[in-house]
Amino acid sequence: MGLNGKIQLYGFNNLTKTLSFNIYDISYASTEREKKEYIEYIDEQYNSERLTGILYEVTNIIGAYVLNISKQDYDPEGASVTLLISEEMIHPDAMDPSCNQCTLIQNFLRGRGEYFGVPPEAVVAHLDKSHVSVHTYPEFHPNNDISSFRVDIDVSTCGKVSPLNALNFLIGSFDSDVITMDYRIRGFTRDMDGRKYYKDHEINSIQNYIDEKTLERYDAIDVNVYQSNIFHTKMILKEIVLADYLFNADPRELSPDVRISLRDRISKEMLEIYHGKNMY
Repeated sequence: MGLNGKIQLYGFNNLTKTLSFNIYDISYASTEREKKEYIEYIDEQYNSERLTGILYEVTNIIGAYVLNISKQDYDPEGASVTLLISEEMIHPDAMDPSCNQCTLIQNFLRGRGEYFGVPPEAVVAHLDKSHVSVHTYPEFHPNNDISSFRVDIDVSTCGKVSPLNALNFLIGSFDSDVITMDYRIRGFTRDMDGRKYYKDHEINSIQNYIDEKTLERYDAIDVNVYQSNIFHTKMILKEIVLADYLFNADPRELSPDVRISLRDRISKEMLEIYHGKNMY
């Protein structure tokens, strides 16, 4: 055993820990104009610039360092951002000069703390040994007045860095009606005597890493495969406050029957996403 009761490892910690975090936001938009305005609102709220800031904070929370950034906004809607990260601080002079954002990252690492020279259409961030990525998927259908917005975030790390530490920040960064999370530990590492370790931290549920006040707002279930170090949790919001789901509309202007109908349909949409199947 090493200092503080920690297992002393031989060489690099070869365990790979991957967190896939998905959220769904539901909204009611009845007219074509409202649907278009909803998509435009989502596209502006979660553009690549803001998503880059969210991923930077994720990187800070898990104690990693950004090596390179890539981002892209799409037409007609949606955005993607990828960050390559490292477990340890990398000296700016040691970075690959061919990196498309090398100057930006060098400025950041030298303590300026601001984005410099970032083109509006593309940014990529790289972490050594690890990466963080986000993709957005606004969705609506002309025959349906309930629209949805999905965010997919993947955090893959090696060594002692744990992506689970960023869960509460991620949940709080989005309007999350339905959340699905997958966490997997792959590979193995060895101690000084050559004994293999397939897990370097205790975990029996992703819920252990989520704030209790957050869990109180959701119904949550686990589907775990402990023998393979695979953990899955999905959550659905318990209470539907109709005003939170009407885009540019006031529920007080609707009749009681309409409000009840809308609440039921929004609940059905959330349950279908939660269970992954259509309900009739």
